[in-house]
Amino acid sequence: MDKNKDDLELIREQNYSVNADFARARKVNNGQEVVDYQGGNPYRIWLNDIPVKFEAHRHSALEIIVPTENIYTAICGRSTYEIQPEQIMFIPPGVTHELIAPQTGKRYIYLMNVSHFTSMRSFARIMSILSQPLLITREDNEAAYDQIYDLLMQMSAEYFNASEYSDLSIPALLLQLFICLGKNYADQINASSISLSTRSKEYLDLFTNTLKYIDEHFTEKLSLEDMAVKTGFSKFHFSRLFKKYTNYNFSDYLCLRRVREAETLLQRPDIPITDVAITSGFSSISTFNRIFKQQTGCSPSEYRSLNSSMLHHLEITP
Repeated sequence: MDKNKDDLELIREQNYSVNADFARARKVNNGQEVVDYQGGNPYRIWLNDIPVKFEAHRHSALEIIVPTENIYTAICGRSTYEIQPEQIMFIPPGVTHELIAPQTGKRYIYLMNVSHFTSMRSFARIMSILSQPLLITREDNEAAYDQIYDLLMQMSAEYFNASEYSDLSIPALLLQLFICLGKNYADQINASSISLSTRSKEYLDLFTNTLKYIDEHFTEKLSLEDMAVKTGFSKFHFSRLFKKYTNYNFSDYLCLRRVREAETLLQRPDIPITDVAITSGFSSISTFNRIFKQQTGCSPSEYRSLNSSMLHHLEITP
């Protein structure tokens, strides 16, 4: 850890200018942030010391925050997290949050597009871990924390040094991080939330497969009753276990998955909003409009307009 810190101090001195666009690149409009990915890469990383407050907003990226000096505050719903130096905060995609920086201090900010991992079977379990904000400290699990911290620092080094193969190495390091999360936190978090009688690995595997099935079939007509039958539970038992395993009601989780797909499609101006609704699995445009606004705070057309104007602003701002 000490050697890593020394190496990072050198990286910080040599490469801090790469973060000069933090305030320009991170813009919130009407509760939405469009992530300014660059060069077709599904990630942005900053080492930032700007005392900026971000109003309540959401985005489609996984956000990871690692303060190095002074605390950094994240407010997610009714929960406030005072992130201490070297603690690791994960804010899942689609979670509305507010960020408050102190007047002095530094922190690493990672915005990662994880949509390309969703086709992997085991990733459903990772998303169950990250269904809610997650704060990891060294006291939780020293070995796992050190591995995750080191992976994040390696990602920063690859990014700031503009390594030749960083477009491959950074997603590979992120995948290693997810594997570490899965091995060290999945059973711990899920076992503590599911009753003693259903703590077995078979049940955890069953709900991992259930989430994977939803991810592959969310555009189809899925009902609570059908999913209960598919898993061999009664409707009531399935509903209760699904809530404990994911922290979401089944219908809310399904809607969230469909809205995330719609957000991606709405970034393409060539797809009519009606087609976005159908392709995302909504039965009608009125249902789509209502649920999308409930989830994001704006209508689909407003979301598309915000994305278009924000991307245009990013393109013309030096």
